[in-house]
Amino acid sequence: MRKFVFLILVLSIVFYFVWSFINTRPGEQRVKFIPADKECFSEAADGSRYCIYRARQGTNGSVFYYLHGRNLDEHSWNDDTYYTALVQKYWETHGHKPPIVVSISYGPIWLLTPKNGAEKSGLLETFVSRLIPKIENRLGFTPRSRGLVGESMGGLNSLIVGLNRPELFQRVASLCPPVYHISPFDPWSAIWNEIKTTGAEPKTIAGIILLGKKYVSNTAEWNAMSPLELIKNFSLNHRVALYLSAPLYDKYGIFDGVEKMAYIGRERGLNLVWQPLYGGHCAVDTNSVAEFMMNE
Repeated sequence: MRKFVFLILVLSIVFYFVWSFINTRPGEQRVKFIPADKECFSEAADGSRYCIYRARQGTNGSVFYYLHGRNLDEHSWNDDTYYTALVQKYWETHGHKPPIVVSISYGPIWLLTPKNGAEKSGLLETFVSRLIPKIENRLGFTPRSRGLVGESMGGLNSLIVGLNRPELFQRVASLCPPVYHISPFDPWSAIWNEIKTTGAEPKTIAGIILLGKKYVSNTAEWNAMSPLELIKNFSLNHRVALYLSAPLYDKYGIFDGVEKMAYIGRERGLNLVWQPLYGGHCAVDTNSVAEFMMNE
């Protein structure tokens, strides 16, 4: 009996170390920082969940809405293995009183598209007209300024909302957003040319096309949410500061589209920061993001 118990113990230890080895990324290191205080809530009416993060050193009266990337959730802001923890640490080590960060989630995959002919569209109006007022009522004050920040899917969502509703947001930080010259309704020859030009993974582009068709049903509806189209007609009267970043070796093939968007914005005289990066999906320059979110 003792030998059997000992054998079970040894096997358990071996299994633990093997499991730990398999599930640990090489070079993974946790950020050492003081996490912000967090309160989390859910809204049954629209299926949204959100967490409110307040830095322990105090906040500055502004609010940034954080829109997470694909397959993440509302708890991603202070994840100590993620770039968001480095942003929080930057504020901490520099003695900044940062904005309150409200992390939003409608599930693992979602797009904040304007209401159109597609069944899944209309989440933009729900977010702006229903969720934000509820959150700010819970906060107990109207923020001195509002911002949007997000990466990948969240970066695209930040652009869609910020460029469609610029009267509500003063700063928009979009990190590695999937921005392209093509639409899901273009001929295959145009799509294949985009893949070859940008170096994107074909299966990744196929996934984006399938996702896009769930939220828009034709080219006109796509143009109403496409950042490359929205930036061309964005009014200079709107005092919105934009931050764009994209890594050169991103498997989504986004660099060319985001760079083009940045050039269009600068040529038109918009207040825009363009941060090209060397790396894969989704490399982030955390210090400049932290500074952008601090400035007003």
